[in-house]
Amino acid sequence: MSDPRLKPLFDHLKEAMDHAVDHAANEFTKIRAGKAHPSMLDAVKVEYYGSLVPVSQVANINTPDGRTLSIQPWEKNTIQAIEKGIIIANLGFTPSNDGSTIRINLPMLTEERRKDIVKKVKHEAEFAKVAIRNIRKEVNEGIKKAQKEGVPEDDAKTAEAQVQKTTDIYIKKIDDLTAAKEADLMTV
Repeated sequence: MSDPRLKPLFDHLKEAMDHAVDHAANEFTKIRAGKAHPSMLDAVKVEYYGSLVPVSQVANINTPDGRTLSIQPWEKNTIQAIEKGIIIANLGFTPSNDGSTIRINLPMLTEERRKDIVKKVKHEAEFAKVAIRNIRKEVNEGIKKAQKEGVPEDDAKTAEAQVQKTTDIYIKKIDDLTAAKEADLMTV
């Protein structure tokens, strides 16, 4: 790629594809593998003085063991709002509170449930791959437009080949993330 007019397209390509991979990795951390982790509650929003805020901004979240989440509100009067937020988030958890702490005990995952979760991981992975392919399409259209505006055909062909090579690299990153998450989920 020798034509400088193509550089912004490649900058966008890498940035957007990095974002797609990061988004997939972030989504994978939200999918629980049977082990308690504070990030499992990232989707929980709590009504706090008229605003919806993440639960992590109103409480400490700990994992005393691999199967338990412990939520310690900073203000005791928020315990009901936190409990309500967990239920509304529909994460499949049943919170219980003792007046000062909310505990969530995670059940053991059955083989069938693990397979369902793997399907969810694969769905998220496919969503990320579609995003990467759409980015490829967008950049290739930009290359064609640049060619109409005077970029030499050889440079355009070389750029399209580079876009495909980059796309393949990012698709492999998604596949690797998916395989690692699937292995994690299927480990008893």
